[in-house]
Amino acid sequence: MIEKDTIRLLRECDAGVKMGISSINEVLDRVKDDGLRRELVKSRDKHEKLGSEIRERLDRFGDDGKEPSAMSRGMSWIKTEASMLMNESDSTIASLMTDGCNMGIKSLNKYLNEYEAAEEYSKDITKKLISLEQELLDGVAGVL
Repeated sequence: MIEKDTIRLLRECDAGVKMGISSINEVLDRVKDDGLRRELVKSRDKHEKLGSEIRERLDRFGDDGKEPSAMSRGMSWIKTEASMLMNESDSTIASLMTDGCNMGIKSLNKYLNEYEAAEEYSKDITKKLISLEQELLDGVAGVL
């Protein structure tokens, strides 16, 4: 049970990191404010670093990780494109990032509770990812 919960929790973190990086990359070329751009790039770099750590851990279990679901990716893309069509601004981007971070934090906390038998290091990785999401929330808050 411990190993299964550990792998499952790491998979969810893997999908979450990939979704975060994808979402940032989706809007980065539309950002006008240098401060917001720096926050997004800094967050993406931290997500990529944590993603490497997650994949290392998953490799030890012989696991390929998890991609974000096609539904999640599609819905994110549709929401981004529709929002940007209505108002292509840095505040729209900040709002989209805020929504994504809030959803990520909520999901990750759910998985922490669901996979409570997971080893502590995987719980720590999950908490690091939650912290990264919160940092991005705080970083974009000034743009809203």
